[in-house]
Amino acid sequence: MNLSEIKFDEKGLVPAIAQDAETGDVLMLAYMNRESLELTIKTRRATYFSRSRQKLWLKGETSGHFQDVSEIYYDCDGDTILLKIHQTGAACHTGNRSCFFRKIEI
Repeated sequence: MNLSEIKFDEKGLVPAIAQDAETGDVLMLAYMNRESLELTIKTRRATYFSRSRQKLWLKGETSGHFQDVSEIYYDCDGDTILLKIHQTGAACHTGNRSCFFRKIEI
């Protein structure tokens, strides 16, 4: 991965989608800065940047619900990251497997 191709926004962030590597289920969306992306590549554990706490956040650090990264992709525009992960426990802070558990009826 050539990090110079990643287009971080004016706050230095890029959206990162966590997708189950086996099922393809989308589990969550978070944000990464350059440092969290570099740590994720180095450790193969998903590390994000918390916009509310303004600091790095190793997913699972307090809950034990780690995300082991098997592959990392970025989109054609270079402005979104896709992490293919193996999730331990729940991805969502509510205890749900995925953050996308509520449906809008159409």
